[in-house]
Amino acid sequence: MVERVSFSEFLGAVEEGRVVSVEIEEEEYRGRFTTGEQFMTVGPINSEKALDLLTKSDVQLTYERPRETPLWQHFLISWLPMLLLFGFFFFSMRQLQIGGGKAMSFGRSKARLLVEQHKKVTFADAAGIDEAKEELEEIIEFLKDPKRFTRLGGRIPKGVLLMGPPGTGKTLLARAIAGEAGVPFFSMSGSDFVEMFVGVGAARVRDLFEQGKKHAPCIVFIDEIDAVGRSRGAGLGGGHDEREQTLNQLLVEMDGFESNDGVIIVAATNRPDVLDSALLRPGRFDRRIIVPSPDVKGREGILAVHARRVKLDLAVDLAAIARGTPGFSGADLESVVNEAALLAVRRSHEMVEQSDFEMAKDKVLMGSERRSLIITPEERRTTAYHEAGHALVARMTPGTDPVHKVSIIPRGRALGVTQQLPTDDRYTQSRTYCEHTIAVLMGGRAAEELVLKQRTTGAGNDIEKATALARKMVCEWGMSEKLGPLTFGKKEEMIFLGREIAQPSEYSEETAREIDEEIHRLVTENYQRALVILGEHEATLHTMAEALLDREVIDAHEIDLILHGKPLPPRRVDPAVVRPSPSTPVNSPSSTVATKRKPRTAPSKA
Repeated sequence: MVERVSFSEFLGAVEEGRVVSVEIEEEEYRGRFTTGEQFMTVGPINSEKALDLLTKSDVQLTYERPRETPLWQHFLISWLPMLLLFGFFFFSMRQLQIGGGKAMSFGRSKARLLVEQHKKVTFADAAGIDEAKEELEEIIEFLKDPKRFTRLGGRIPKGVLLMGPPGTGKTLLARAIAGEAGVPFFSMSGSDFVEMFVGVGAARVRDLFEQGKKHAPCIVFIDEIDAVGRSRGAGLGGGHDEREQTLNQLLVEMDGFESNDGVIIVAATNRPDVLDSALLRPGRFDRRIIVPSPDVKGREGILAVHARRVKLDLAVDLAAIARGTPGFSGADLESVVNEAALLAVRRSHEMVEQSDFEMAKDKVLMGSERRSLIITPEERRTTAYHEAGHALVARMTPGTDPVHKVSIIPRGRALGVTQQLPTDDRYTQSRTYCEHTIAVLMGGRAAEELVLKQRTTGAGNDIEKATALARKMVCEWGMSEKLGPLTFGKKEEMIFLGREIAQPSEYSEETAREIDEEIHRLVTENYQRALVILGEHEATLHTMAEALLDREVIDAHEIDLILHGKPLPPRRVDPAVVRPSPSTPVNSPSSTVATKRKPRTAPSKA
């Protein structure tokens, strides 16, 4: 057995003459004591002290040649790290080639170039926005024949800003420009500029315009430009100014020292109020085109465009559908056509019929029917009288919008709905019309109190709308005789929050009390007017409520029959619609919740 000793013990044993022999191999010292025991220790390589002591002592000293490192170990130690580094570099370069160099292209623009092979959208596909189309057609003529317009000294507009509510067709117009222009068309979103790396946004703006110059004349479309073009210096929005740097670079590229002739910027936004003023000045966005919600003629044209791809029954009247969808945007109308086609398939129709469009319109406006919601007979009766109250006050009040349909079928978050449709698009509202609207809104609560002698939560949404309308009449529209034609309260909107967060008081407490009194007077007076109307026609109210309990839905023609005391025709039953029995006494929620979705046709909901 080999005894392991310390190096100091080994040197002491040598001095005392207790060591017979020693073999030295680099740092290892192996030997044998005079007692015959073997030992081993580790010490410094070529230690001068140990060598002097061993040579002076009577010790048999032997040197061992160092063991050679195997070739494979030498290869692993010397060459393997270099091979691994080389392999990683080769693999990275290969990935860059396969991915088009995306890993090193932070500053490259993400604009997509639309080519001829893409499915074209033309101005024929964009209906209901004729004025905007005319403006953009002139831009296309600029690009096709610039000398025709510059021969008298004019210049081509540098930018066109499309402004309008969501869904009105701004992006569709841009796609139509790409299909009609016959020039290169670059498309990107405002959010594509700014990312996590500092300086990327400005670099991408520079690269975008460099690409545009190479393909001039061309059109560059930036969708949702408010993501990068919001006003500077608002004091909010983060701890760095990366977005402002991107905006500054965009301002310089659009109208700076270097000329960008032949590159026209087309941008779209539904928040032009938050854009920076330097972006909106002439020389950058020379033209601002409003893309509004379509009128009745425009809605009919949009329905005709979307109806091309569906099989329509010959009896379908698109003009009637257009009149029944005031306030609908182009996206809403496309959804109506698509839902009508799906409903026709579900109802096993060979072609899309007028009834399919009617049901689709209600679905888009108010949500799907909640056929699985079983309501107790008491709540169902309350809903019937509530909606009958809305409808009867609307019919008996001159100057209100005609009642189109009354339903007690639950849709969305509402248990019932009274739908009024104006005969024409309404752009202004008179004081009389507003007061009539408040009376109609309060008709549901008035009917509950008159007949059922109770007040339920179903009128919550109606009361909220009536109060808000009365407040606007007093504070914004100057319709109060007591307070006069004044505006009370200035709305403040934070640029980065994008919504009204405060309405500071700019009037005295006495004025605030008078405002509250006027709002209270407007609502209560029209509520009393609704009570008087329903009291004078209480028999008709009962008849209409019973008809709703029996049929669940009555239309304008059936309402006229009820008002004239004539019997209703047999109820039409759609075999594809199966509803639970209305008389099933099953527990239901103890309260009703009015929908919070703002209706486009001002229906009153329970």
